[in-house]
Amino acid sequence: MKTKSIIQHFAFWPAIASVFALAFFSLLTGCQTNNRAAMESAGALMQGTNDMVLKAGDVVKVVFPGNESMNAEQAIRVDGKITVPILGEVVAAGKTPTQLQNELRTLYAPQLRVASEINVVVPSATYDVYVTGAVARAGKIPCNHPMTVMEAIMESGGPDYQRANLKAIRVIRTENGKTVNYKVNLKGLVNGSQIDVFYLRPNDVVYVPSKITWF
Repeated sequence: MKTKSIIQHFAFWPAIASVFALAFFSLLTGCQTNNRAAMESAGALMQGTNDMVLKAGDVVKVVFPGNESMNAEQAIRVDGKITVPILGEVVAAGKTPTQLQNELRTLYAPQLRVASEINVVVPSATYDVYVTGAVARAGKIPCNHPMTVMEAIMESGGPDYQRANLKAIRVIRTENGKTVNYKVNLKGLVNGSQIDVFYLRPNDVVYVPSKITWF
């Protein structure tokens, strides 16, 4: 009887090990999924920089293939211009990076053999987002780097933890002439669990709703 009990005891451990292995695999898979989602969101933001309209304060870098000494990186001045080699002053504000790039390729064509390979990149851009609802200080948040919903809320003084419904935050965005709403769950700010990583775009509105109160 005692021998049978011992055998049963040891036979139980492989099942326990399998359960723990399955749980660990699930946790690892979940982390990889969340990280991938965050990377895809950040990637979408960076892809969108080609559609942004340049303005004063944005940093523009003009890259000349084969001649790094001509590379120019500078912030767009208040007059909307940048200074590039040979050409001098060029208007950058009011154009997309792609439009500015095409214009420079045309202007440099008579002087450079590799003009068709000139690239314009935007290392950093200034833009505004807006936070409203159950936060300490509602209003405009200036950004100079990719910013998440959580960062924008913290820049506004943080949520009002007594009133804010962090599970149903909305990001209101204009896309193709239409208003689109995205739901973001930041409930983990309170209990320390995982939260959604959502990157904002220029002129996004972050709305932190209040909890429903029954009287």
